[in-house]
Amino acid sequence: MTEPSLGPLDPHDSPRAAATAVQPDGWERKVLEKMVLASVAEQRSARRWRIFNRLFWLVLVGLVVWGMMARPGSRSGNENTNPHSAMVSIKGEIASGGETSAELVNDALRSAFEDSGSKGVILLINSPGGSPVQAGMINDEIHRLKAKYKKPVYAVVEESAASAAYYIAVAADKIYVDKASVVGSIGVLMDGFGFVGLMDKLGIERRLMTAGENKGFLDPFSPQTEKHRAYAQTLLNQIHQQFISVVKAGRGDRLKETPETFSGLFWSGQQAIELGLADQLGNVDYVAREVIKAEDLVDYTRKDNVAERLAKKFGASVGEGMVHAMKAIPALR
Repeated sequence: MTEPSLGPLDPHDSPRAAATAVQPDGWERKVLEKMVLASVAEQRSARRWRIFNRLFWLVLVGLVVWGMMARPGSRSGNENTNPHSAMVSIKGEIASGGETSAELVNDALRSAFEDSGSKGVILLINSPGGSPVQAGMINDEIHRLKAKYKKPVYAVVEESAASAAYYIAVAADKIYVDKASVVGSIGVLMDGFGFVGLMDKLGIERRLMTAGENKGFLDPFSPQTEKHRAYAQTLLNQIHQQFISVVKAGRGDRLKETPETFSGLFWSGQQAIELGLADQLGNVDYVAREVIKAEDLVDYTRKDNVAERLAKKFGASVGEGMVHAMKAIPALR
């Protein structure tokens, strides 16, 4: 009996038999075709995703580079040599990382002072306040730039210059307000919540472990001790005295101090003028035209553009994307 063989066909076999042996049946051919087509489609899909991913990172990198090269509100010293009034806006909450942070405001101020065409700087203020640290950094930089470039600085208040915003305003040579502006609030606060009573009612136990007896200071789920309360009040009083000193130094003899001046109260623009917290009524156009004598206004305010916001949002991911994008360049040629 002859054993089955997987070797080549016998050369003496007929051509029909040979053709039948090497060609798959109809259903087998269809299965093979489907497998080949599915593999090709999968490869095409994977290739499209790779190209899309590379293009995405290239576009993102391009936006970041463009954003770093074209920063609105930031000018070199000789970009605008025509006489003009330089304006820097301080609007919204004064806080680190925001559009009214010391980093952005001071960068804009430096550009405004360095420009040979600027004849004076206007601080356009509309802010309820914010961080005393950020306000102090801006106040210090205004004094430094005034001394270096010998240019006047005027604060113009729109709706409000309260708390930290007023801290900045007193660095100006004069403060102009609208009669209905809100000015003042020379005080400091620290707020929070306490949930101790609520936790007791709900039967919730707070398990807080610390190394250092004061590490849980101001924990909202722990009782506030008299020692901690007194310590916080001392801290607030110290910052308040710093604020008071800055106001007195900035306003000088113009300030008509009363028992309420540094109590945290705020006043209308007209009242602020009477109390020496502001100098007179006026808006941006008035100050540029009548005080600085340079009617042309140039805005130096720094704002994060789209690319910079993307860079901050993605952080390290952008750097990783840049590496992938650089690797992908030869494949896209």
